[in-house]
Amino acid sequence: MSTTAPTTTGTAPLSPARTLATAARVLRQLAHDPRTVALLLLIPVVLITLLRFVFDGSPQTFDSTGASLLGIFPLITMFLVTSIATLRERTSGTLERLLSMPLGKGDLIAGYALAFGAVAVLQSLLATGLSVWALGLDVMGSPWLLLLVALLDALLGTALGLFVSAFAASEFQAVQFMPAVIFPQLLLCGLFIPRDQMAPALEGVSDVLPMSYAVDGMNQVLHHTDVTGDFVRDILIVAGCALLVLALGAATLRRRTA
Repeated sequence: MSTTAPTTTGTAPLSPARTLATAARVLRQLAHDPRTVALLLLIPVVLITLLRFVFDGSPQTFDSTGASLLGIFPLITMFLVTSIATLRERTSGTLERLLSMPLGKGDLIAGYALAFGAVAVLQSLLATGLSVWALGLDVMGSPWLLLLVALLDALLGTALGLFVSAFAASEFQAVQFMPAVIFPQLLLCGLFIPRDQMAPALEGVSDVLPMSYAVDGMNQVLHHTDVTGDFVRDILIVAGCALLVLALGAATLRRRTA
C-alpha cells in the first residue's frame, strides 16, 4: 500500500477566503513597486491631458477621440502590467508553489482579477474624472457610464494579460505580444475611421474584436442621454469576453514539474 500523499494540482473549489488572500498578496506586491503604480494610475491621465492640448483648437475632435481613448487606455495598460506580473510569477516559481498548495486555479485567476480590478477602479476614476470635470470632455450621457465601460475594458485587459503570459518565456516576449493582441484591435476598433466605412473583410474582423465594442460603448454615452440597447449590448460583449478569456487563462495554469 502506497503511503505517498496526494499532490494538489490547483483544482480545489473556488474559495472566497483564498481568492481574497491572493488579491491581498498581489496588491502588497504592487504597493512595493511605485513605478508600476505610476504606470497604471498616471500614464492614462497624462496621455488624456496631452490629447486635450493637442486638440486645443478643436474641442469636438477631443470629445469624440477622448471618449474612445478612455476605453482604450485602461485596456492597454492593464494588459501590459498584468502579463508581465503574471509572467514573473511563472518564471520565479511562485506560481508552481502556489499550485502545490490547496489553492484552486479559479482562486488564483479570481484573485488577480480582483486585485487588478481594484487598481482599475482607481485608474478609471482618475482618467474619467479628469476628462469630464477638468479637461471639459462633453458627453451627453452619464459620466458614470463612461466609468463603467472603462472599468470593463480594464478587466478585459487584465484577462488578456493573464492569458498571454502563458505563452511568453520572458518579459520581453510578453511585451512583444502587444503588437499581436492589441494593435490590430486598435486599428480596427473604429478610432480612426468608422467601422462601417472599412472594407467588408476588415469590418467583419472588427465585429469579433472586443475593443470595437468598447469604443462603440463609449460613443453611445457620448451621443445619447439615455442608456440605449446598443450600449447594453456593447458592455455585455466586453464583459463576456473578459470572463471567457479569464476562463482560458485558468486553463493555461499548470505546474511545470512533475
